[in-house]
Parts: sequence; C-alpha cells; structure tokens
Amino acid sequence: MASKEATARIKINRLLDEAGWRFFDDAAGPANIVLEPNIKISQNDIDDLGADLERTSNGFVDFLLLDEQGKPLIVLEAKSEDKEPLSAKEQARKYARSQNARFIILSNGNIHYLWDLEQGSPAVISKFPSPKEIGNHYAFTPNAERLAGEQVGLDYIALTQMPSFKQEAGWKVEAERTSFIEKSKLRFLRRYQQRAIERVQEDALKGSTRFLFEMATGTGKTLTSAALIKLFLKTGNAKRVLFLVDRLELEVQADKAFKAYLKNDFTSVVYKEQKDDWRKADIVVTTVQSLLFNDKYRRLFAPTDFDLVISDEAHRSIGGNARAVFENFIGYKLGLTATPKDYLKQSSNRTSDRDPRETERRMMLDTYKTFGCTSGEPTYRYSLIDGVRDGFLINPYVVDARTTVTTQLLSDQGFVITTADADGNELEEAFAGRDFEKKFFAEPTNQAFCKTLLQHGLRDPISGEFGKTIAFAVSQKHAAKIVQILNEMADQLWPGRYTSDFAMQVTSHVTDAQKMTVNFANNNLGGHSGFVNNYRTSKARVCVTVGMMTTGYDAPDILNLALMRPIFSPSDFVQIKGRGTRKHNFAEEMFDPAKKAILGEVEKTTFRLFDFFANCEYFEETFDYDEEISLPASPAMALSMGGEGGDGQTTVTSSIGIYEHFDPDDVVSQVETQIGKDGMRIDRELFRKFEDTARSDTALADLVAAQNWEAATRHVIEEIFDKPSEFYTLEKLRRAAGVDRRISVRELVEKAFGFIPGFKTKAELIEDEFQKFLADQQPAEADRIREMRYFFEAYIRDANVRAKIDAGHFADLNVNPTFTTRDLREVPAPWRKRIPEYIKDYVSLNPFL
Repeated sequence: MASKEATARIKINRLLDEAGWRFFDDAAGPANIVLEPNIKISQNDIDDLGADLERTSNGFVDFLLLDEQGKPLIVLEAKSEDKEPLSAKEQARKYARSQNARFIILSNGNIHYLWDLEQGSPAVISKFPSPKEIGNHYAFTPNAERLAGEQVGLDYIALTQMPSFKQEAGWKVEAERTSFIEKSKLRFLRRYQQRAIERVQEDALKGSTRFLFEMATGTGKTLTSAALIKLFLKTGNAKRVLFLVDRLELEVQADKAFKAYLKNDFTSVVYKEQKDDWRKADIVVTTVQSLLFNDKYRRLFAPTDFDLVISDEAHRSIGGNARAVFENFIGYKLGLTATPKDYLKQSSNRTSDRDPRETERRMMLDTYKTFGCTSGEPTYRYSLIDGVRDGFLINPYVVDARTTVTTQLLSDQGFVITTADADGNELEEAFAGRDFEKKFFAEPTNQAFCKTLLQHGLRDPISGEFGKTIAFAVSQKHAAKIVQILNEMADQLWPGRYTSDFAMQVTSHVTDAQKMTVNFANNNLGGHSGFVNNYRTSKARVCVTVGMMTTGYDAPDILNLALMRPIFSPSDFVQIKGRGTRKHNFAEEMFDPAKKAILGEVEKTTFRLFDFFANCEYFEETFDYDEEISLPASPAMALSMGGEGGDGQTTVTSSIGIYEHFDPDDVVSQVETQIGKDGMRIDRELFRKFEDTARSDTALADLVAAQNWEAATRHVIEEIFDKPSEFYTLEKLRRAAGVDRRISVRELVEKAFGFIPGFKTKAELIEDEFQKFLADQQPAEADRIREMRYFFEAYIRDANVRAKIDAGHFADLNVNPTFTTRDLREVPAPWRKRIPEYIKDYVSLNPFL
C-alpha cells in the first residue's frame, strides 16, 4: 500500500497533468515544472506516481511552476494526506519570495489552496489553474490603495447612467429637478449605502478580502452592490464579477438592475442566456443551482475567472453544497443578507440538528465565518429600525386575530380532545399551535382566516380593489386550501370579476412558480387588473406560499401580509415581515399623464400584518433571545421551518393522532397595533448587545468601579463607538432603547452597569427639573403652580416658544399651537422672566433637543 505521502503525490501529479502543466518537453511545449530542491527524476519516477519523492534531505519537495519565459510563477507546496496544507503556509511564502513567485498552491492531494501573495489569504480551490488561466490572472494587479482612494459620492451610479446630468437644464432648475430625476431614472446612493462602501474600502486597505453587509429588506442592497461593482471594476481590482443568487426571479431582478445602473460602462449578462459569450461580460449573474448542476462550476470555470464574487441572500445562497461554488473562485468575496446574525446563544449540545433554532444558529454563524467576520459582526449593518427612523422604510400595522380554535391551540393547555380507547377508557389528547394543518385540521378556522383578511385588508389606494397580498401557509396542501377558499369568497364579493385567479398558489410544486413570483412583482400575474384604465397592477391579488417568497423578493406595493402559520425562527419572521417594509408611490403605475398629475404622490405609509398565530407576541414577549439551547437526543416532535420539501410536513413519532375539527369557528379576539418607529423587540436587540459589549470591556469596568465617569465616557467614545463591529452611536442606541430624547454617554454606561434602572423620558426629566425649581425658588403663588409648570415645560420642549420668549415677540405666540399668549398671561408676571432665566442658568437643554 502506498504511503500517505505517495498517495498525495499521485493526486497532485494528476491534478498538474489535468491542468496542462508538464514535467518534460512534449508537443504542447517545454517543461514548466521544476522540482526543488534540485531533485532529479525520470519519466519512470512520474509513471511510478511519485512514491519516492518524499525521500529528500529536508523532508519535503516544492514544485516550482514556470511561466512561458521560464520564470517562477507558482510555488506548489505538497504535503502528505494526513497534513493540513495551511501548515506549510509560512514556509511556502518564504520560498516563493526567494523565487520571486507571486502565487502559491498548498495541497495535500485532497484539499488545495491558491494564494495570491498580492491579494489576501489562501482560498480553497477544487482544481489547479492552467498555465493560461494563471497567466491571465498574473496580468491582473489588484491595488487596495487605488480601491480605497476612489471617491464614491452619492451620485456614483448617476454619473454612470448620465455623466453630464449636472449640465442638463432639468437638473439646474430646482423646481424641475425631481421630475428630471424620475424621468431619467437616475439613482443616487443614500448616505448609509455610501458608508457601507466606505467600510469595504477601509477594510480592503487593511488587507481584508471578504466582507458582509447585513442590511434590512428594502434598503437597497442591489444598488449598493452595483456601486461596489463599479468601484472594483473601475479601479482595476476586478476584471470580472460573479453575482450569485439562489432563485430564478432574483437572477432576472439583479441583471435588470445592473443593466439599468451600469450599462453605459459595464456589461451584465445572465449566464444561462449567454453560456458561450459570458467571458465578454463584466458582470455575470447566475443562480447557484445552475453552476452546481453537473459540476458546471468545476468543469467550465477556472478559479481565476472572477475577481469579485457577490453572494446575494448569503445565508441561503452559500448553504450546503452551494458553498463549493462560492469557494471555487479566488479573489474578493462579498455577502449580502437581510437576516440579522443569530439571535441565539451557542448550543451546549452539538449532537442533533433537530431544533430549528440550532440549525439557524449554525447557518448564520457559518455565514459570518465564511465572509471573514469571525467575531460574528458584519462589515456593515443597517437595521430595520435605522431604515424606519431615517424615513426609508415603514413598520407594519399588526392585526392580531385569534379564533376560538387558535386561542385554544395557543394556550398553555392546547386544544384538548377527549377520546376513548378500545377498552372504553377516556383519553385526553392536546394539540398545540404547531400542530395546525399537520395533525390538527379545521376547515372552519381556515375560513375565518380568509374572511378576516378580506374584510380588514388594505385596499389599493388608486383602484380601490383588494391590496396586493402574500399569505404564508403551513404546507403546500394548506396553501392549496387557502387559495380555494379565497377564490370562492372573492367570487361572492366581486361576482364575475375574477375567474379563480384572485388568489394563486405559489409553491415549489406549482409549474412555473418562479415565473409567477416575477409576474406578481411586475404586476401582470393573471394579467393586468381592469379596475382602472391605464393603471398597471396585477389581476391576481393574493399569492399564497410557504417559503418561496420569504427572502429577497422585491414587490414594494405589497399592502398585506398574512401569517396563517406559526413561526419559530426569528430570522424567518424578520424576513417575512420585510416583504412589506418598502415604501412605494402607487401613482408611478398610472400611465395616463393627466390622471397622474391629478393624483400627485400616492404613498404607501403602512402595511397590514395579519397574525393569526400570535407570532408577534411570541417574538415580543415569549421568545428567549438569551437561551442556551440544550438539544434532546430524540425529541417527540420537530418544529417545521416552513420549507417546501414534500408537503411541508414533518414526519414524527408521537402518540397524538390526526384530528379534524368541523365545528364553526370565528375570530373572537382582534387587536390592532401600529408599530412605532422604535420597532419590535426583535428589531431592538442592538441595545442589549451594546450593554454586553460594555460590561465585557475590563478597562471600562475598572473605570466604572472607580466611578471615573469622565474617563469612562472617553473610553466608550474612543474604543467602542463607531467601530467596524457595530458602529455604535448615541443616536442608534437611543433608537434601540426607545428613548424619546437625547441621552448622554454617561447615562449609557450607568444603565449598562446597573447604576440606573432605565432611562427617564423627556416628561420625567422635565418634572424632576420643575421640582428642583420649586424647591429652590419657592414661589409664593401656590394657586398658579400649574400654569407655571406649563410655561416651564413649554420653554424647555418647544424651540419656537423659546425663541419668541427670548426675543420678546409675545404676540407671535398667538399662532403657536402648543403655548399661546393666553397661556403666558396666566403665568404670574414676575415668573414670565424668572423662569427662562432659571432654565438658562440651571437646566441643560441638550437632553431635550
């Protein structure tokens, strides 16, 4: 039996031969492999598959691969099969530098790394590059300084779309600028998108080659990607870019966007449409599945074909076997995801993958590790709360509707059924919410869901028809039931308007389901609606799915989401909720100029989230974000992750049988809540994370223990704020904490270390200051304390009131909505001057600004 060293040589020799490297001169050209140190071999040695090549004085053999001029190009460090190739990294680097070789291959015959010494770290490859491929890559000279030095303004994309836009009359005239931008379809970066790109420039300058953006749905990941692609191509840090997606509709969506943004400078193609000419393109868009089929990524592509690989919805598109596609290419890597990093503590039991939260945890941690974020922090993060606060996204109006049946299913006891065994003994069996449409079936409950949705769903603001909706079902069978019920109800509500196309099932078992998702986004699923002439919206109003439309799906005119199933994964919940958070101007779909002018802007200001299984309550109040999961060896029941394999149901071993409930069912509880700018708890975890970071900082803990608040404040600003891990800022943390005023760094530290129980509201602070005022000034006019307090508060809170009082323009208060001249007259005359003077001397206005 050959030794492990010999076996490794056998495999390495074959890989070299397959790639076109030669130990001896032949018809293809002169030998381009040299063995070091000065090993003499014959053709018989090669034929013997290298069994004796390990017998050297220093215990190893380096292969030196030469270019066409016979100069060193690649050092191939070969290790035995039982050795980790990366263990030879420094040894190979030293030798490569001595030979003036730019590239290194580290291999043990099974695992191979290609390392460009001018660009980052070793990258896994599945085959060796050919002389031509590595020669082409040799001509490619990335330059991080050039990348970092490129100025990326907010008009970076617009300058590619129309380089002279600033010279156009429509731009120069301020009153016409908005119309000009819309007509020309110019796209400008937002500041947070620009900041994301700056973070890549900063990290690349430090030597990073992998980056991860965690950006909420609707914040423009594709536009940001386009700007990054331009940055890399323009600065010569990439010759060609690969954009990977995991769904067909995203492939079309991305290619369409890149053509709209970059076509004047760069070419974009969908691989399957240009299989023979893709090398001519600057940007190649494809699904991971397309490259996986028949090992296409290994057979048809070289590791050096793409210098920047971007993975959209990275936590999905590099999962499982798809990772091999992603890792096949060397160079820069960027991951995009709307899913926040794992909400869960590391499991103490790694023997089972049955708990979906553990599966999710592993998936997310793996994603962060893949993109070089081993600390679990992305290169850049922009959350839903950030988007809502900045006015780019919207929060849902939650309709928590529970029927008689679901109320029982969701209770601690569950829905209890009394049955009898063969001997006549009574047995009680309980069904929980997760059993719905798996083991507990109730057609009347599905009827109640659909009726509530149709009665209370938002309508299209222009056509008045039922607003576009996505409903999430338990399984494919459940989706079919919901579609049938909705179409029957629609026929009753709008006779003759729909012919079983009001609702459509969009799941993996349905033919052309991927195309259906694209048509729904493009407003032609089932054709165009006929409610209003010249107004483009889809005839089909509801798509019922299980998991197909949860991530990456861009349809900003969605007005209703219906959760007709329980959700246990926080990332699934965030993704589903994100389908509705985008803003939209419905008037853009009106093609009659006169009608469009009359309509003006018809903005989407909210969307309705119908929650039939208390999912919002679960993630707001019940879900344990800090739980360390202990996984049982053989759980009685596995939770569904909402996938679409088979019928979406999980086969389990359980004593509970199948039960079908036929009694009537109606909604008995319906609570409606508009989610505010502070978002849901699931969106506010940033503040808890800051507190964990602060408490784990030993230097800060020492300063706090000594109550050296000035030094502690300085330490937070210099060592914790605005760092790549989270980019903590006072404003971000204020939003995450849900505080209605400015907070100081000292308050943050005091709260984190338990010196204060929480942050006082603006009203509570004002009350504290007023009580100090009363204690210090002791006004004799006890019967006017209420009026004085009102003046005290108005002067602090309202900058307009403060400006008018200070300027002596008391008559102007007549038009002030909160504090008027009449209110001022109610204040005793001496205190009209003394209260402002007291506040200027003793009250800091900074927390109230």
